[in-house]
Amino acid sequence: MLTKRIIPCLDIKDGRTVKGVTFGNLQDAGDPVELAARYSGYGADELCLLDITATLEGRSTFLQVVEDVAAAVSIPFTVGGGISNEKQVETLLSKGADKVSVNTSALLDPGLITKLSNAFGNQCVVVAIDARYLEGTWQVVSHAGTKPTGILATEWAKEACDRGAGEILLTSFTADGTRKGFSLDITGEVARSITIPVIASGGAGKPSHFLDVFTRANADAALAAGIFHYGIISIEEVKYFLKKKGVAIR
Repeated sequence: MLTKRIIPCLDIKDGRTVKGVTFGNLQDAGDPVELAARYSGYGADELCLLDITATLEGRSTFLQVVEDVAAAVSIPFTVGGGISNEKQVETLLSKGADKVSVNTSALLDPGLITKLSNAFGNQCVVVAIDARYLEGTWQVVSHAGTKPTGILATEWAKEACDRGAGEILLTSFTADGTRKGFSLDITGEVARSITIPVIASGGAGKPSHFLDVFTRANADAALAAGIFHYGIISIEEVKYFLKKKGVAIR
């Protein structure tokens, strides 16, 4: 049985970690390298670093963060934000990243998923999907959750899987930052529909939320940010709770 993974996420803007609610109201959450090293030491299974502005001006700053994080941690980490071609992936991997996450660029050019999978292996390619509950369906949204695409989240996950994605990072815009629990309905629907791992994101607030997303929605990993950054709960607490409940965890 594959063990479930706990993944802290670092949203990075101008070289600092930030956190908001439903993708807005960003607050400073600390130095990303210090946080990454702390999480690595506290038992995180992986990390996720997202360059949330991905501007040309900020790219060099972000690349330095990636390099510094690689030197500071002993666990795999995924990097995302503004990635749209093989050259960028090559650069990020050379700086120490283990995987890359693509989102808007894959929506604009689904063939990118296959290109990256063929070039670097599907284990390296994570397709991030931001889903929002709109008019009775879970739809893929872009532009920080403000632009509905009309694409159903589950259908896009299936296509990404077929095109060569190695994992799906499914973020519920609706639950993001609320600390009221993961969106179990769409997470479970996606997990049942594809053959690759699903990372659940958005809404974690207490250890039982992780239990729910693993046992009721069959997620393979769970990602969280603010609750870890601000010390609301620790990775050790989550893992201890899950082990007591019989969940296979590292």
